[in-house]
Amino acid sequence: MDQIIARIKEMLDGAAAHRRRTGRPLVTLSYAQSLDGSIADRPGRPLALSGDQSMIFTHSLRALHDAILVGIGTVLADNPRLNVRLVEGKSPQPVIVDSRLRFPPYANLLRNGRTPLIATGEGADPERQEALEAAGARVLRLPGQNGWVDLVSLLAHLGKMGVNRLMVEGGAQIITSFLASRLVDQVVLTIAPLLVGGLRVVDNLGHSPLRRFPRLRRLSYRQLGDDLVLRGEPDWEA
Repeated sequence: MDQIIARIKEMLDGAAAHRRRTGRPLVTLSYAQSLDGSIADRPGRPLALSGDQSMIFTHSLRALHDAILVGIGTVLADNPRLNVRLVEGKSPQPVIVDSRLRFPPYANLLRNGRTPLIATGEGADPERQEALEAAGARVLRLPGQNGWVDLVSLLAHLGKMGVNRLMVEGGAQIITSFLASRLVDQVVLTIAPLLVGGLRVVDNLGHSPLRRFPRLRRLSYRQLGDDLVLRGEPDWEA
């Protein structure tokens, strides 16, 4: 784990300078998948892939970030807390991408001690916004296209909030969107020794060869229990 942690921290140490230069947080994309690239056996159904040691590592990674982002699909399927529990450390600010304000009133994120920031589209139902804000959430309306929240605008807003280090955990649509938009600065991938044949984690990245086949550089590997953890940086210019 030493080399992986060292390179992650090295990258994150430059996050404030990265935000000043680009206007957005440094983005760590972190998720777990099976050997065949699945994150679930079918959409909307959670599947535990990471082993105990990998989960501890993931919570350590959360503690190194200022904010953590997932899509509404992950909230509806997993009802996550997105906090730090298995290690000592401060929990990151939860950010949810939810273009139609489907965020449920029973969500654990409303009982976590940190107000969730829900990024939605300009056309979202104002009554839903009012209800969610009354329940304890903060709703941010952003421009979008074809019903999707514009990730560039969202990251610019997080940068203005002073967020230097953003961890993106999923799900599949969010992971694909961040990769297709070239908004990922480092990838931390946990590979579980399972063959699932289910929901692919990465969908179409676009028509450009650069978008379809981003290569990782400065790779580090480490086995944690039965899982393999890989860390690298997308080389968008290769």
